[in-house]
This record gives sequence, structure tokens and C-alpha cells, in this order.
Amino acid sequence: MNALRFRRTAIAVTAAAILPFALSACGGSDSKKDSSASSEAATPPASQPSTGGDSSNGDASMTDKPFGAACASVPKDGAGSFDGMAKDPVATAASHNPALSTLVAAVKKAGLVDTLNNAQNITVFAPTNDAFAKIPKADLDKVLNDKAMLTKILTYHVVGQKLAPKQLENGSFDTLEKGKVTTTGSGTAYKVNDSASVVCGNVPTANATVYIVDSVLMPK
Repeated sequence: MNALRFRRTAIAVTAAAILPFALSACGGSDSKKDSSASSEAATPPASQPSTGGDSSNGDASMTDKPFGAACASVPKDGAGSFDGMAKDPVATAASHNPALSTLVAAVKKAGLVDTLNNAQNITVFAPTNDAFAKIPKADLDKVLNDKAMLTKILTYHVVGQKLAPKQLENGSFDTLEKGKVTTTGSGTAYKVNDSASVVCGNVPTANATVYIVDSVLMPK
């Protein structure tokens, strides 16, 4: 009888000892599941790539950097690159671009290098060598040898403010020559005075924004 009572007591003690551990193990498993579920619920889904958006942002991104077919011929690095030109004032920057050598020679002949380099926040419509080549040689030589006329023509290509592409869509601007230039277009296609096309636009220099054009602008 005593042996039977002892055996029952031993079983009860063993059960009492094991039960808390079993409950603890079950609780820990559920706690981990709950914690995992909670963590998964709290973690936001990964953002999905945009499949659309404001088209105006796309247009802006197209014209916040230099644009135009002729930009492809600009060196990728060095003083004549876009990064290099951005560090120099406009006349110096232009001198590093082989396509603007005639313009640079004309600016030097007119004595306008310091004027352009020292000006602040200007826009220059810069004719390419091919633009000057459209002018009959006799006429071009005459202009190049007449400092007053040369100065008048060159300063007509300069506007006393920096112009963003958006401003060229339907613009009219005073020039340093005291005349006006008009601009039309949109996106990456612009014309000046309805005659000269912008072939490489929105080129930054230290003190100016440059729009390279394919024709020489003549004061009216």
C-alpha cells in the first residue's frame, strides 16, 4: 500500500515538473509564429518600378542638359567637353570648341573677349563655322574688317539673361546690341528669328548659357 502511494506521488511530481516546460515550449512556438506574422505584416511591400508618370518631368529631363544633334561632336572630356566648358567663362569656353573657331576669331577681332568673359548671367547664340561659311566670302571679309559692324553683329547674338529652353518656346529678348531676337519651338527643337536652328542647346559655361546655331543672326 505504501509502495503504491509512493508510486502515485512520484508520477504526480514528475508530471508537475514536466508540464511547465511543455507549456513553455508550446507558448514559445506560438510566440515565434505570432512574432513572425507580426513582422511580415509590419514590413511594407517592396516598391514597384513606375510604369508611368508626369510627362512634363520627361520633357524637363530632356532639356535640363545639353541637347541637339551637334552635341554629339563635343569632346567627352577635357577643356572642350561640356564639363570643361562649364568651368570657363563663355569666350574662353568657346575657344575650346573647334566648331566655333570662326566665332572665336571674330570675337577677338572685335575686342569682345573680356566683355563676354566678364558679363554675368548671359545667353549667347553661337554660330558654328558652317554658319559663317553660308555668308559669301567677300561679305564676310568685309564684316571681319569693319570693327563697328562686327561688334554690332556679335553683340546681337547676346541676351542679358540666362535663358532656359522652356523660355525659348515663344520668346522675345533684348540683346546687347539693343535689338531683339525672337525664339520659337518646343522640346529640343528651337529656332531663332525663324531662320537659325539650335543644333546644340543649353550648354553651360561659368557665366553663360550657350545655344549653338546654324546661321549667323543679322540685326534688323
